Order: sequence, then structure tokens, then C-alpha cells
Amino acid sequence: MTSSPARTGSATARPDPLISLAVMLGIAVVVSTVLTVGIGSVHVPPGTALAIVREALSPTGEVASWSRGQQHIILDLRIPRALLGAMVGAGLGIVGAVLQSITRNPLADPYLFGVSSGAAVGAVTVILYTGAFLGALTLPLAAFAGALVSMAAVFVLARENGGFGTERLVLTGVAVHFVLMAATNVLIFNASDRGAEGAIFWMMGSFGNARWNILAGPLIALILGTAWVMHRARDLDALSLGDEGAHTLGVSVKKLRLEMFAATALMTGVFVAASGAVGFIGLIIPHCARWLVGARMRRTVPIAGLMGAIFAVWVDAASRWLMAPRELPLGVMTAAIGGLFFVVVLKRQRNL
Repeated sequence: MTSSPARTGSATARPDPLISLAVMLGIAVVVSTVLTVGIGSVHVPPGTALAIVREALSPTGEVASWSRGQQHIILDLRIPRALLGAMVGAGLGIVGAVLQSITRNPLADPYLFGVSSGAAVGAVTVILYTGAFLGALTLPLAAFAGALVSMAAVFVLARENGGFGTERLVLTGVAVHFVLMAATNVLIFNASDRGAEGAIFWMMGSFGNARWNILAGPLIALILGTAWVMHRARDLDALSLGDEGAHTLGVSVKKLRLEMFAATALMTGVFVAASGAVGFIGLIIPHCARWLVGARMRRTVPIAGLMGAIFAVWVDAASRWLMAPRELPLGVMTAAIGGLFFVVVLKRQRNL
């Protein structure tokens, strides 16, 4: 007995759970951003924050029920900060998913190639010695330049017989990381106490320097990087079959790895330049995304990005609230959460 056309049509029209999950996470990103902009040493109720944003977007001319200080905090400080946090969290989540795929290493993270340590050298040099000679953009530009130099050093040193082996790239990245961290520590050692404190705080990560004029770089890096990863998602999935299996499917494994290494390093350089080295996001978020939607990159990448955005926004809010009016570095928060995460994972695997 054949099924009726109506029944067949209803079966084929069943929505993909991925779309529903992505929509829910997208809504959660927006809601999280709205709720967290009022959290900090100066509390602004969510209703007031929404009213400030609504008035800024569509002025009504009515008498404001909030102070100029609250308006400045929401529009000039908290909203750019939340947007930067969402972009950095999304980007690091995606980069981590890609690196764990191409290296087939579940512990790979965005700072695999010494990018964060190169950015640290550039940023610390500006903080301690040169000052903001280019205005507010001096620090992120110097950090990005340092990240590019470290990335170039890794690729030059790792090149062998015209190609790049995965293990050689990873080991070279580790070596460059330690050399650059040693240089950073020397710079901090020779600095004043106040300067050293500022440099160390930057190295531990913060979205506190977010302003509207520095959001373009992370946004462009996130859009272009995500688009390129999604374009190559099928080839990345082929790597799960091993290099030989991917090669039989027509994938140029060496070219693919080099493309992805370069793209993820550039993305990481932009994000680190804007926020410092925010650890563990690119390590734990891809695992969470794969638990929800599986290992296929077309499914993992968007979910990892959305989950990373939510995670970063709330961790940043917690860092402002826990010890207000002082602010905890993001690295402290993410390290604590990341450590607990891996304890749970290890215990779960032992019980299986």
C-alpha cells in the first residue's frame, strides 16, 4: 500500500533540527547581549538599557528618564564591549573547530601557532614603551602586527621540501610561542610596576578596550573567515577519513591544511589584537558543538560560533560583576571554567 502524497509531503517538509537550534542560539545571543549590557560596577536595569538604545536608534524627543552617565555607559562602552565579546567568542569557537579537524587533535586551540605570543610582544611594547602614538588603534594594530610576524616565522621555519607537515607546524608553533613569551617576559621585567600590571592584564584578556572604531576588523575577519570555512567544509569533512582517504576523494590535503592554517591564524591575530589572549573558548566550545550536532563541519561551525558568542558575552559579564568595581581578567574566568569542563569530560569518559 502506497503512502498518500499529503503524507509524503509532510514527511519531506520536516524542518532540519539544525535550523531550529541555530535560530534558538541566535535569539539567545541577542537576549544575552541585551541582558548583560547593564551588568557591571554601574548597574543599569535592562529596561533602561533598552530604552536608551531605542532612543538612540529612533529619537522621540521625550524627556529621558536616565542620566547622561548611564547613556554614555550603555552606548559608548557596554554595547561595543558586548558586540566585541560576541564576535571574538564566535570567531575563536569556529577557529578551534577547524584546527581540531585539520590536526585531528581534540586539544588543538586557536593559539597553536604562537599567534597570541606574537600579539603579546606587539601589545606589551606599546603599553610599556611607545605609548598610543596612533591613538586608540595603536594597541590593536601593534598586536596584530606582532601576530603576523609570529605567524610568518612559524610558516618559514616549518617549511620543508616545499610543504608543511602538520606535526612540524605544531611543534614549530610551540617553539616560537615559548621564544616570544620569553621576549615578552623580558620586556615586562624591565618595566615599571604600574606598566607591568597593565601589560599582564592585557595578556590575560579583556573586552574592556572595545570601542565602536575597533569593531570593523573583528567583524570582517569573522564574516570572511566563516564564509571560507563553510566553502571548504566538505573537504574538511573528508580529512576525517585520513589523509589517504581524503586524497582518493580528490582533496589536496597539503593545500587545504595550508589554507586553513593561514586563515585561522589571521582570524586569531585579529581577535587577539582586539581582546588579548582569551583562552579555552576555542578549546571547549567545539566539543560542545559536536556533542549537539555531530562532527560535520557545515553543522559544527555555525553552532560553535553561536555558542562561543553566548559563552564569551556571559563570561565577560561575570568578570565585571564578581569583584565589582574591580574587573577580573577574562583569562581567569575562562581558565577556571575550562579546567572544570575537562575534569567533567575525563570523569565522564572514565565512567563509560
